Amino acid sequence: MTAGRAHDETIDHSPESGPLDLVADAIVPGAIAGIAGGAVFGAAIVQLGTLDTIASLVRSDSSVVGLAIHVVVAVVIGVGFGLLVWFQRPGVGETLFWGLAYGALWWLIGAATLLPLLSGKPVAWDVEAARRLVPSLIGHLAYGGAAGLAFVAATRRRRNTEDRRPTRGSLARGATAGLVGGLVLAAVLDGQPGRPSISPAMGVMDRPLAGSVIVLVGLLSGLVFAALYPTGIAGSGPALVRGMAFGFLMWLTIGITLVPLAAGDGLRWRVEDLRAGFETLPGYLLFIGAVPALLYQWFTTLGRSLTSDRHAGGDQDGLGVQGLRAIVAGGAAGLVGGTVFSVVIVQVGDLPGIASMVAAGSSTVGFILHLATSVLIGIGYGVFFVRRSNDLNSALGWGTSYGVFWWMMGTLTLLPVLAGGSPQWTVTAATEAFPALIGHLAYGAFLGVVFYRLEVRFDPWWVSRNDAETARADRAAAQLGGSAPALWGLTVLFAVIVPILLTP
Repeated sequence: MTAGRAHDETIDHSPESGPLDLVADAIVPGAIAGIAGGAVFGAAIVQLGTLDTIASLVRSDSSVVGLAIHVVVAVVIGVGFGLLVWFQRPGVGETLFWGLAYGALWWLIGAATLLPLLSGKPVAWDVEAARRLVPSLIGHLAYGGAAGLAFVAATRRRRNTEDRRPTRGSLARGATAGLVGGLVLAAVLDGQPGRPSISPAMGVMDRPLAGSVIVLVGLLSGLVFAALYPTGIAGSGPALVRGMAFGFLMWLTIGITLVPLAAGDGLRWRVEDLRAGFETLPGYLLFIGAVPALLYQWFTTLGRSLTSDRHAGGDQDGLGVQGLRAIVAGGAAGLVGGTVFSVVIVQVGDLPGIASMVAAGSSTVGFILHLATSVLIGIGYGVFFVRRSNDLNSALGWGTSYGVFWWMMGTLTLLPVLAGGSPQWTVTAATEAFPALIGHLAYGAFLGVVFYRLEVRFDPWWVSRNDAETARADRAAAQLGGSAPALWGLTVLFAVIVPILLTP
C-alpha cells in the first residue's frame, strides 16, 4: 500500500469470521438500517398517498396492509444492504453513497420491474413510465441514504470508527469551503435575471434574504461534508466526484424536499416539480457540492503536508516528475477525447458558438479552440486523477463522472459567460445542450481510458512490472472498499435522469 492512505483502510474482517460475526456486523445492523430507511420512505409514501399501490400486491386496498408490506420489505432489503457493505470501509460518507446507489438499484428492481410484474402489468422501462415513477425514485434514494447513516450508527462501536469522527479542524475546513461555495453561488445567482433561489419555493423571497439563505446553505453543507469525511479523501479527483454526488443529494434534500415542506407546499417530487426546480440543480452540483469538496480536500491535504514527514513510496516518482507525467498524459488523453467529442459538435453545429468566445464566427477557429480546451481539461484530469485509475472500470467511472462535471461547468456555465452572457441553467438551455452531455460522456470515457493506458505504459523505470501491477491491484482493492463504484453508478443514474427531466 502506498503512503498517504491512512484514511483508506479496509475493515479488518478475517476470512475466519463466523456466523455470529455475520449476524452482529451485517444482518442485525442491516435490519436496523432497513427500519430507519423504511421509516423515512414510509413517511414520504404516506404524504404521497401511494400505500394502496403497495397493498394491491396482496389484492387489498387497505393502507394498513400497504404499510405492513412496506415495513417487511424495507427490513429484508436492509439486511441485503448490511451484507453488501459488510466488507466496505466504515466511513460515514462511503456508506452513505453506497446506500444511495443501493436505493437506486432497488428502484429499478422493485418499482420499475417487480411491482408492475406482480400487479400483472408490463415492466416500467420506458421514459413515460419512468417519469411517473420519479417520486418513487426519490423515495428509494431517501431510503438508501437513511439506511446508510443508520448502518454506520448501528455498527460504530464494533467497527472501531472513533478516529473518523469530525474534529474542530475538519469542521473549520468544511465550513470555510462551504462558505466560499455559497458566496460564489450567491454572486452567480445575483447576476441572473429574476430572483436568486436554491428552491422553487423560494421564488417569492427578497433578493438580499435569498442570497443570505444561499450562503447559509453553503456553510451548513460544508459542515455536513466535513462530518462525512473528517479525514479527507484520497485525491482531488475523487473529492470532486464525491462533492458532485453530495451536491445532488443536497438538491434533493434541501431544494426539492425541506424548503417546500417548510413553505407548506408538500413534497415536490413529481417530474413537473423537478423540471421547475432544474435551474437550481447546477448550482447545487457545482457550488454546494463539487467546488467546496475540492477546496476541503485541498485544505486537508495542505494541513497534512505541513504536519507530516511522509514521502512518496518506492513505486512513485517524485512530485515534480509525477506531475509532469500527469500533465503530458492528461493532455494527450484530452486530445483524443476532444477529437471524439468533435463528432458530436460538428453534427449539432456548435463550432461557431465555441468560436464566439474569442469574438470569432469561424468553424475552424471553433474546432481549434475546442481541441485546445479539451487538452486543458485533460491536463486537469491528469493532475486530479493521477494514480486513481487502476483498471478499465475505474478509468471509465472517473472519466465519465468528470465529463458530467464539465457539461455543467463548461457548457451550461463557463461557455455562456465567456460568450458575454450569464450561466444558462434553465430547462430550455439544458435541453438544447443535451447532445453536449452525450459528447461529454464520450469525451470523459476516452479521456479516462487513454490516460489509464498511458499511466500503465509509463510506470517509473526502476519499478518492475510485477511490483507495479501489485501496487495497482492494491489501490484498486482499496478503491472498491470505498464508495467509488457507488459513485460511478450514481453518475449513470444522473445521466439517465436528465432526459427524463428535460422531456416535456
